[in-house]
Parts: sequence; structure tokens; C-alpha cells
Amino acid sequence: MGPAGYRMGLLAVGVLVTQAIAAPSWAQGTGLSFAGLDAVRGLPVEMRAEQLRVDTSTGETVFSGSAVLGQGDMRIAAPEIRIIYAPGDGNRIQRLEASGGVTLVTATEAAEAQSAVYEVIAGTVAMRGSVILTQGANVLSGDRLNVNIRTGQGQMDGNVRTIIQTTP
Repeated sequence: MGPAGYRMGLLAVGVLVTQAIAAPSWAQGTGLSFAGLDAVRGLPVEMRAEQLRVDTSTGETVFSGSAVLGQGDMRIAAPEIRIIYAPGDGNRIQRLEASGGVTLVTATEAAEAQSAVYEVIAGTVAMRGSVILTQGANVLSGDRLNVNIRTGQGQMDGNVRTIIQTTP
């Protein structure tokens, strides 16, 4: 191996060592927990929209036209937000379905997707279609995001890409 090959080999080893040392800080900077959603449970829910449709026979309420749901420091915005109440309890939200381009913002993260389903009782969030998750300076993107906010576990699938800011 000549001097140029030797230098390239050392450079490759240096990059691998640097990545191995930096890897723990990468993992610490990125998570898929949506902990902000669990933190607002029990707080009052405020809704705004251009139109409201209520179907008491199915327990569904649909807010459409620039719909925004707020609870504590969490906001969900979409052209349409459908609320399904728990059977037998017209005051307890079982599920939220947002569609048409969704933005979800908590105190520590923001996410965008084509649609989102928040199973309030189960504590899960499923986002679909061009998902982008921003946590501080870190950005994750993919086709699908599934999060269990109670356990803090999450998974991004399909064309996953990430930009993780590291400290020097």
C-alpha cells in the first residue's frame, strides 16, 4: 500500500473512531417518545375550526376548516380533526383522527404528516405520509411513525432519514 492508500486507511479509521465516540450523544439527542402528550393529560381541551359537525348516534364530532386542538402546551392543527368519544362516556375522548396535512406541536417537539391518529386511552400516536419529526436541532423523517407515549417507545419506518446535531 502506498502513502496515499495508507493516509486514506488512517482517515477511514479516524472517522469510524470519531463516530463510535459520538454515537452515544447522537442517541441521547433523538427520541420518539412524544412525552409532551402524556404531560397534558387531564387538562382542558380547546378546539377552534370553521365548521363543527356532531353525530350523537356514533359519538363522533368533526371539526373542519383550519381546525386546531389545544391542550396545555400541545397543539394539533389540520384541515379536519375527528374526535371519537369513549362508548358510554360522552366526555372522555377515545381517539383523535387528523387528516389533510397535520402539525402536532408539544413543548419539546414538532411533527408533520399527512394524517395522524392519537389513541388517547391506549396512549399511542400513529402518523402517516411524509412524516417529519423535529426535536430541537435534530430532524427525523420517514413514511410512518408509531409512538407509545406511556412507555416512551417509538418507531419510524419507510425511507427513514435523520439529521442529528452533534457537539464538537
